[in-house]
Amino acid sequence: MYLYMKRITDVLCVIVAAPLWLPIMAVLAMLVGASSRGGIFFTQKRYGRNKKFFRLYKFRSMYISAPSDVPTHLLTNPHAHITPVGRFLRKSSLDELPQIFNILAGDMSLVGPRPALWNQDDLIAERDKYGANDVPVGLTGLAQVRGRDELPIDVKAAYDGEYAEKISLLLDIKILFQTVINAVTGRGVKEGGVK
Repeated sequence: MYLYMKRITDVLCVIVAAPLWLPIMAVLAMLVGASSRGGIFFTQKRYGRNKKFFRLYKFRSMYISAPSDVPTHLLTNPHAHITPVGRFLRKSSLDELPQIFNILAGDMSLVGPRPALWNQDDLIAERDKYGANDVPVGLTGLAQVRGRDELPIDVKAAYDGEYAEKISLLLDIKILFQTVINAVTGRGVKEGGVK
């Protein structure tokens, strides 16, 4: 029952907040386009709910020569691939803002496990142990507010499983609130390597 309400809440929240996010997206799109060669948006094949694939949208934060299907934290020298504007976007998590369109399309929710890359079979397998692949993927999630890039895969999957088990409106609100705090402070963002 809550998953149905969750979908309605996602769409209403995105529509009501449009006067806030539309101007921000317009400014960021101009900055991305003016800062380096390439498109404004970057798309990636990702796993969604029930391991169904979809195309995830982001603002392009890397040079077009960067590897496209490697998680940034696994790159040897990720800073060499990130544009100056991209550093700001990634630190503030504003590169994720175009996923609002994924939410409107029904590919994602505001809150849920982060969509895994198509080749992150290890993360998907770990999530299967906890039933975390059975809930909608999200713009932010429990693993993101508890460590994000600093978490090893097994810990990240366990947090995703905890979310799947306890999914509720109150938990979603708590995660969204903590996400705003983390985005402002830059907490949990790590480029290159996992502790």
